[in-house]
Amino acid sequence: MPRIGIIVGSIAKNSINRTVANNVAALLPEGFEAEFLEFAELPMYSYDHDAAYPEVALAWKDAIASVDGVIIVTPEYSRSIPGVLKNALDWAARPWGQGSFNGKPVAIMGASIGAAGTAAAQQHLRAILGHYNAPTMGQPETFFQYNADAFGADGTVQDEASATVLRGFAEAAAAFVGAQVSVNA
Repeated sequence: MPRIGIIVGSIAKNSINRTVANNVAALLPEGFEAEFLEFAELPMYSYDHDAAYPEVALAWKDAIASVDGVIIVTPEYSRSIPGVLKNALDWAARPWGQGSFNGKPVAIMGASIGAAGTAAAQQHLRAILGHYNAPTMGQPETFFQYNADAFGADGTVQDEASATVLRGFAEAAAAFVGAQVSVNA
């Protein structure tokens, strides 16, 4: 069964991107398993750590390496990805030549209350992942406009139009990861 790691680009307790990511995980097609990959405990990255990685950073790298593919659901902060996500990606990419994303298929999306969604953040994330040699799903680009009324008190999507968008992304991400896993098998 292919395992997809889900990374939420925000560590905020009430992140709308975590709500969306929970729904994407639930909407993955049968035969796919989701595992949330958490990075909140990572210290700030510095190459001073490259000679002796802290255990939390090794666990983060191992978590990425252990899944068949990754979905990143991120907000947009100041027209880019959140600093905490960039920090986590830096830990995953180092030391040089030991990057956890090398060859790892990744699908990205983000949620925002604004109509532009997370377009700028996703473009920056694509550039970073390209540098990491991570095949990145091109379509569908999913800039999800979050509306609290579309979700129930338990956080599950209730609005059919929103569910259709999230289901379409989840199915495309699973197909992308599945195709990459088949090629590399």
